[in-house]
Amino acid sequence: MALELGGLHHVTAVTSRAPENVAFYTDTLGLHLVKKTVNQDDVSAYHLFYADAEGNAGTELTFFDWSGVPANRPGTGEVAAIGLRVADRATLDWWAARFGERGVAHGAITERGGRAFLPFTDPEGQRLELIEDDATAASKPGVPWPGSPVPTGRQILGLSSVTLVVAELAPTAAVLTQVLGFREKAHEATPEGHGAVVFEVGPGGSGAEVRVVARPDLPPAQQGHGGVHHVAFRTPDDEQHEAWQRRVAATGLGVTPVIDRFYFKALYFRELGGVLFEISTDGPGFATDEDPAHLGEQLALPPFLEPRRAQIEAGLQPLPTGAGTRR
Repeated sequence: MALELGGLHHVTAVTSRAPENVAFYTDTLGLHLVKKTVNQDDVSAYHLFYADAEGNAGTELTFFDWSGVPANRPGTGEVAAIGLRVADRATLDWWAARFGERGVAHGAITERGGRAFLPFTDPEGQRLELIEDDATAASKPGVPWPGSPVPTGRQILGLSSVTLVVAELAPTAAVLTQVLGFREKAHEATPEGHGAVVFEVGPGGSGAEVRVVARPDLPPAQQGHGGVHHVAFRTPDDEQHEAWQRRVAATGLGVTPVIDRFYFKALYFRELGGVLFEISTDGPGFATDEDPAHLGEQLALPPFLEPRRAQIEAGLQPLPTGAGTRR
């Protein structure tokens, strides 16, 4: 069986202020809160999933809510920026104006690799980029959400890329190309003068790119709020997912067994540069336990946690009311 990843599945970051996080990502960014659940390894914390109208794999930006954790300290061994897809350059201009009106910290619109992008940060310093879509990308953009406060043509369409910062390029490049089947696509300059190497997988282009920047001058990152916990890649079904588990295990990278997260299956391993990678199945998806028209409106728990619902709900802080945010 030929194994090939389908691109990015989701990126999971860290917040220490869940109510503010919900308000920013749903109201300012206009994303759909498609699943409000808990961290299955720490049920005292929310796990919030923002995505397109349907919660499709490849459009998911998720957050663990760990109140009290310190701020992320940038460095090596981390996902340093999350790239989000938008339709075109005119949409970037629209977002720059919106960020200015709402006081969102952002940089100037710049071009990189033939595409324009707009860097910005969320209220906790999470580093993000809006990137104009690649017209040749084979991966489909997300489905616009009718309930978004952002007009349909200006909405965020899913994940575009992630930027990794590591101490050395070669070990991370080896994992991407020799283990995960990525292809080296391009070399790019960075504003700080450090080059980035772009890798792509599967269909390539928007939704399937990883940029790697080598920074031997930096200390290791210290994870906290405003930082990324892990990045996940897509595989279509259980058979291929199990094959990926065997393939990664054979390299000695220390991969976990397949873990059933109810909405998808997952496996985890740390690549040689220190970034936590996940491979996840596309399904069964977030409509498994909720009406597709009402995703994220209530606290959803996988069946094995349902008997503990009262205890779990008692330990969670209320979230803002509004579209897709009822407790």
